[in-house]
Amino acid sequence: MITLKVEQLKKSFGNNTVFSGISFDHNGNTLGIAGSNGSGKSTFLKCLSGLLNPNNGEIFWHSGGDEIPKNQFKNMLGYAAPYINLYNELSCRENLSFLADVRHEETDETAINYWIDKVELPHVADQPFGKLSTGQQQRLRLASALFHNPDILMLDEPGSNLDEAGRTLINNIVDTFQSPDKLLIIASNSPEELQLCEHVFSIEQQSFV
Repeated sequence: MITLKVEQLKKSFGNNTVFSGISFDHNGNTLGIAGSNGSGKSTFLKCLSGLLNPNNGEIFWHSGGDEIPKNQFKNMLGYAAPYINLYNELSCRENLSFLADVRHEETDETAINYWIDKVELPHVADQPFGKLSTGQQQRLRLASALFHNPDILMLDEPGSNLDEAGRTLINNIVDTFQSPDKLLIIASNSPEELQLCEHVFSIEQQSFV
């Protein structure tokens, strides 16, 4: 089981304190981070993932009771968010292949094709990312976070720009993470997305709801 412990986490930008004093433990498959727009959900998720360093506090990740080393944590993590863009000039296939190279993994065409099919983009697989619709771009972001089979998946507003079929895709992704050795974290202000989570932490109330 993958567990998360947060102790007295604080993040500020200059004189602007986004959040402070956040502490909680999570044991389970799915965790929701709730809050209104501007409440700090994305900043909090970036801190959990290591994309941002908190000003104060500690974040502890454990697997099977053992602390996960930072270099191993990066290899276990998948992350998708509307503000994380892929390369506009590269096609869907090329973007996934490039990410495999960055991770020093052998390009697996079967896995790339599987995820392109899974997110329903085979008809635009060879088109540049920059030419895709916003919904198609979001689908490819999800594929880029999933194709290396992460144990920890973080999704920030995953339903952004997605139609009903895309939201069904999110539900299917959540279903695949119902496993004792995986953990999914969704930051969202959508009640429908938060209902998919086993536990929901409100960043504004700084408590589970």
